[in-house]
Parts: sequence; structure tokens; C-alpha cells
Amino acid sequence: SILPNSNKLLHAMPKHVFNVAMTCSGCSGAVERVLKKQNATSIDIDMAAQTVTVESAMSKDDLLAVIAKTGKECSYKTTLA
Repeated sequence: SILPNSNKLLHAMPKHVFNVAMTCSGCSGAVERVLKKQNATSIDIDMAAQTVTVESAMSKDDLLAVIAKTGKECSYKTTLA
């Protein structure tokens, strides 16, 4: 039988948006690599807007700390619903 609340297990994780100073594909690649090591569900890098959107079970503070390890100037922007 199918449980009525079983779909909650498939609910999307929050998507956090960060401002990250990236000047080249090497910069964005470094950010993507450190986030992949943290098992991020999805990573969307927008070089033009200088933003990184991350879907992950990690908190926004933990994700910001991971991104900061790349040496790039970064800050938390918002969380998407």
C-alpha cells in the first residue's frame, strides 16, 4: 500500500543563493568542486550574475563556509522557496 505522506521523503531540499566573486571558469570550477565534495544535490553557477545556487541538506551557513574555502569573496543572498 502507498502511504499518504510518503511523498514528503521526495520533497526538494532548500535552494540557497550566494553572491560569489568569480572572474573565470577556473573560479567557478573551484566553487563547483568544493560543493560536489559536500554532496550538493544541484549546483547552478551564473557567472554573469556572480551567483551560485545550491540545493543541499546543508545549512546556508555551512555552505557559505565551504564556498569561502575557495578564497573567493562570497556572501549569502537568499533562499528560494
